Amino acid sequence: MAPVFGRRLRRGTVTAAVAAAAVAALAASQAPGVTDVPRDGQAAGASDTPAPSGDSATGDSPYFTDLPPLQSPVPPTGAPNGGDKEDEAGLPATVLDAYKKAESSLNADQPGCNLPWQLLAAIGKVESGQARGGRVDANGTTVKPILGPVLNGNGFAKITDTDRGAFDGDSTHDRAVGPMQFIPSTWATWGQDGNGDGDKDPNNIYDAALAAGRYLCANGRDLSVEADLHKAILSYNRSTEYLNTVLSWLEYYRKGTHEVPDGKGVLPDDRSGTHYPGVGTTPTPNPSHSPSKKPKPKPDPGKNESGNKGGGSTKPKPGDGGSQKPDPKPSEVDALANAGTGDLIAKTGDAFTERVAVRALSESGDFVPKVKVRFTVSGDTDARFDGGVRGVTVTTNAQGKATAPVLEAGQKAGGFVVQARVLGHAASRVDFEAKTVARVADALARTGDKPLVCEPGKEFAEQVEVKATQKGKIADGVAVTATMIKSATDATANDKGPYFKGADGKPVRTLTGLKTGSNGLLKLPKMYADDAAGTYLLRIVTEGGGTLTVELKVTAPEPDATPSPTDSSSASPSASPSTSASASPGA
Repeated sequence: MAPVFGRRLRRGTVTAAVAAAAVAALAASQAPGVTDVPRDGQAAGASDTPAPSGDSATGDSPYFTDLPPLQSPVPPTGAPNGGDKEDEAGLPATVLDAYKKAESSLNADQPGCNLPWQLLAAIGKVESGQARGGRVDANGTTVKPILGPVLNGNGFAKITDTDRGAFDGDSTHDRAVGPMQFIPSTWATWGQDGNGDGDKDPNNIYDAALAAGRYLCANGRDLSVEADLHKAILSYNRSTEYLNTVLSWLEYYRKGTHEVPDGKGVLPDDRSGTHYPGVGTTPTPNPSHSPSKKPKPKPDPGKNESGNKGGGSTKPKPGDGGSQKPDPKPSEVDALANAGTGDLIAKTGDAFTERVAVRALSESGDFVPKVKVRFTVSGDTDARFDGGVRGVTVTTNAQGKATAPVLEAGQKAGGFVVQARVLGHAASRVDFEAKTVARVADALARTGDKPLVCEPGKEFAEQVEVKATQKGKIADGVAVTATMIKSATDATANDKGPYFKGADGKPVRTLTGLKTGSNGLLKLPKMYADDAAGTYLLRIVTEGGGTLTVELKVTAPEPDATPSPTDSSSASPSASPSTSASASPGA
């Protein structure tokens, strides 16, 4: 599957038979590794019938069927036997870097998969012509969104909307998105952040390449094994012709490639799906439209990006190859849509893992860049954006997307709203419900077992330390209250017995604002006893219901039971030293 480029179809659509014949020619000449490629259209697990929704990465949409030159390049320069570099062997610099980084990441995380970056390049070639010949910005994001046809069942799979138009701008049916052409439902499962910017964007080649690699490596596949390699490719698009085409490019790229500047890659011409409406055909006018009322324009998958039919030509703008149309003006924005923001839930004191993101859309569903979007935190909450602000303005990027800064939960639990709206356009607004939940513990236990005993008017030798857990796991940052209670059945604060000291040195018998540390531990302040002897109770309670009651004793010291020394005046005379000294010498 692939979008329509601003180049007309020179040779028409390549049939499965032609593709297979070309693969056979490659195998007979300089691509011996392709000799086992099925050429009868009946590869195991393959089908030229569109797969049901969710059965392939791409929804089995059309793809480019151009084949590599029969004269394969040779390593290490990517030059054929004649010595000159072939244009088809050139890969755009950023795109090539993304493929190699995805291979490196997969080799580290899933070494048993043996993913070659050339396989990603082969799929990228047939899906999007290497991101439109490398038309990406410095971060690897496509200059314009790459969208496949509307998957409405007209000639291919019917996939009703799964992303509310967040990725493909279509809230009725899904469309494949980005340089590796993932349908939104597949991206929701396999999307990756390949460039470490905190975003998973199918229009970013780094994100898409890593996601494609993980998808191909699924189910424990070893791509150095031919059967697993074929299964992986067919999982992307269940067509024998697709398998043959990808394998031909895989072998071609394995023979050698070279780097070309971004935007200078060769764009493909031919693609599958002659049944695809708009390819070489003229749409039938809809008689239901009144001549006096111009119908709302809708995306036409048979048109190139400059609005011309695939069989026509386009006058290029300087520097853009004729494949781009002017950016919609900010005034064209018609609505905001959620751009994939998930549930906004965080524990007190944490940052929200999800970042609020929206897309600005025109009336026809196009992404609108350079629109100022205001994000505002509202409600009874102390949550703030990074930097401690409640509101921030962000300008949409080339894909019409605006992403708010990281949202940080405060210490107050409860729900609130993050509002996104277009400045100066009251109708364009999206509200996101958010929730800060308190950290909780369901159990408390002392870390020591020494009895807590103290003499009246003195200080307890031991400090109470407890450990909080939630379902057996350490519970950090949990709010704790400690109270000297009157009895096991009366949890009100006692007015006598042990106490803590306040900042002014006066007795305090209830402590609030305590929290467990990162290890779930909490050590209470020192305790003191007044003059009232007796047995007392300290009750410690956590947010979430964890409760521990500790016994404290205040008692006078027990009398010393050691007998006093015998009075020397009452000692027997016979035992005295003088008596011993007067013993008879004869004795």
